[in-house]
Amino acid sequence: MKLTWRPGAQSGLPMPLWLQGAFELFQSALLSAIVVLLPLVGVWFADGFEDRSFESLARLGGQAWLLIHGVPLQLEIVMGASSADTERGTLSLIPLGLTLLPFFLCWRAGRRLARASYTDQLWQAFLGALGIYAFVGGATAYLVQTDEVQISLVAGALIPLIPAGAGLVTGAYREAKSWGRLIGVDAAAWVAKTSQHSRWAGSYVWSAIRAGLLAATAAVSLSAALLAAAIALHWADIIEIYQELSPGIVGGAVLTVAQLGLLPNLVGWTLAWSSGAGFAIGTGSSATPMATTVGPMPAYPLLGALPTGELTYGLAALSLPVVAGILAGWWFLREGENHFDEWLAIKIRARWFTASASTLLLGVLVGLVAGAAAAGLAWLTGGSLGIGRLVDLGPDPLWTGVWVACEVALGVVIGYALGPWLEREPRRAKAAKNRK
Repeated sequence: MKLTWRPGAQSGLPMPLWLQGAFELFQSALLSAIVVLLPLVGVWFADGFEDRSFESLARLGGQAWLLIHGVPLQLEIVMGASSADTERGTLSLIPLGLTLLPFFLCWRAGRRLARASYTDQLWQAFLGALGIYAFVGGATAYLVQTDEVQISLVAGALIPLIPAGAGLVTGAYREAKSWGRLIGVDAAAWVAKTSQHSRWAGSYVWSAIRAGLLAATAAVSLSAALLAAAIALHWADIIEIYQELSPGIVGGAVLTVAQLGLLPNLVGWTLAWSSGAGFAIGTGSSATPMATTVGPMPAYPLLGALPTGELTYGLAALSLPVVAGILAGWWFLREGENHFDEWLAIKIRARWFTASASTLLLGVLVGLVAGAAAAGLAWLTGGSLGIGRLVDLGPDPLWTGVWVACEVALGVVIGYALGPWLEREPRRAKAAKNRK
């Protein structure tokens, strides 16, 4: 008899796994919709909407729910009496901070489903869970469409599965604590059947990928610290924009929630800025470490932290991805998986050449991984507000990836070269202490 992942019988009536999965994710969808709707209800009670009907409020809540899941909204705004005065565009700027809401709700559901499933039956729970979430997304897209806002039913059904599925899998893995228990495949046993050379090559590539992800994570963390410092330095400007808007208690709360929702996006923009690629706030604008050139901007308080004019110390920000690369290179050295260097040293006796070649290749590999991650983040954090100048928001994914890849690669070479010296320092100190 197969054993469940957690010992002990569960209380309550038995429920098929597919039905339990459907119930868990329907609950997640409902809770996330309620949380999204609450600020809109506050604005509604404060007479913030021209259309006071409950139907209009429900449609707006459904559109916001789809947007935080990444579903683009096709806008068609009539600006005048004729069709020539109609503006069309796509609202695709995803508030990633609010996307974390359904992610963590589905993460919780994934843990619960993992506890309720056998090793080889979890797919049944996932099938029911994702099926009901796709149905909710498609039904919402169908019900909340208006003459001004059009939504693809296919996009409404499939795109919400990305954050929901990511949360579901992450939660299940957190509960199972191994992919073998999660999907029934023992990766370690499969790797053990391969040849020694294959294992060495796999270890080298996997360590390089992990080092690249470490560099990307470090670069994002340093960018978040830089953004926090910019907000602190320009706090007076941010408060001044708040005072000029005079949104009131309810409006101020909703505006703060909206800013928190876009805070992860701004971290991605800061990463692009610190790399040198920069980002755009509207068509024809650019913000880089060298200079900032922007046109009229919306009254969004956090934009008060945007550096303006020529920046005396802006080029110093370019060191952040390099520092992230140094950490990744040092980590790779401590990991001790540079089997390519070992193989090259056996084939070629000139150590100066083999050490240089293996280190340069390592920098390229780690830089490519970090650059790909940075490009993905830049793509995810950018978008469009659909109409007006603000159809081009955020960094260019290609150039962000190129800049980060080059800078991280440089840092990896430096970090891997300095790693042996840094690793010997504690030994030298201990040896000196023993001699005394």
